[in-house]
Amino acid sequence: MSDALTLDNLSKTFPVGKSLFGAATASVKAVHPITLSVRKNETLGIVGESGCGKSTLARMLVGLLPPSTGSIQIEGAALNNADPADFGKRIQYVFQDPISSLNPRKTIRQIMEAPLKQLHGMVKPERDKRIAEIFASVNLREEFLERYPHEFSGGQAQRIGIARALAAKARILILDEPVSALDVSVQAQVLNLLADLKKEFDLTYLFISHDLAVVEAVSDRIAVLYFGSVVELGPAEVVFANPRHPYTKLLADSAPVVGRPLTAPEAKGTELPNPLDPPPGCAFAARCPHATDQCRTQIPVLEDTESGTQVACFYPLADT
Repeated sequence: MSDALTLDNLSKTFPVGKSLFGAATASVKAVHPITLSVRKNETLGIVGESGCGKSTLARMLVGLLPPSTGSIQIEGAALNNADPADFGKRIQYVFQDPISSLNPRKTIRQIMEAPLKQLHGMVKPERDKRIAEIFASVNLREEFLERYPHEFSGGQAQRIGIARALAAKARILILDEPVSALDVSVQAQVLNLLADLKKEFDLTYLFISHDLAVVEAVSDRIAVLYFGSVVELGPAEVVFANPRHPYTKLLADSAPVVGRPLTAPEAKGTELPNPLDPPPGCAFAARCPHATDQCRTQIPVLEDTESGTQVACFYPLADT
């Protein structure tokens, strides 16, 4: 199976503070160099606690943020320095808050027409046909096209957001917490819709979420991010059933499960390291109950394990 998306040494550093002459006085590395491939028609789940770099990574992938280092390739075409329109034709973003992501001053038809005009230069008859096809695919009535975003429920607005991404004919969708703002019953409807659209339009998904159960259910593989780095990567059915990195186990143990009493997970601390003063070794060492002097001085890299995952840990947990 060919790769839909390839990241090579991709990172993002933000300048922080300014001196008297306007130069940055410090910097924060939000995403450490990541090298990763996403296969065509795959759903790659990306998980991690707040501040781990998930959204920064997503915004680089769709061209909303320029990377500090590295390159992005979609189906072999380098896009890191390309025309922004090229990003839009190949990769699109579905936002967490469906209503606020839609322009309140424009009708749904105007919102849907924008990518068709700007990216594909379609004339009105072509636009109308394309919009009708997409609305049918996401189970929305065409009469909704003359309404404004505030007239819709969260579930309907998210379907419109998905339809807008599909209208651009992109082959890769970045789904950034696409159901976290929705009721549980509506979440199931949207997830089923995404599964159907993936088959119908031959799509590839990057699914970002803090809900481990949802990510595990919809993903083929899962990448676990901590402090801007991928610390574990592998098949969804393996990563949380048999976590090898202590942080992955911490995430799995922290997730509420029906019938299991709530207990504090095993960890030395709960705070991420200071991004202005990152630790010299493994970023998780201060929170890890298994850390040694090696962990506090050396940075581990992703290595293959016998369970079929990759883990960045000097002392991965035992295979169960």
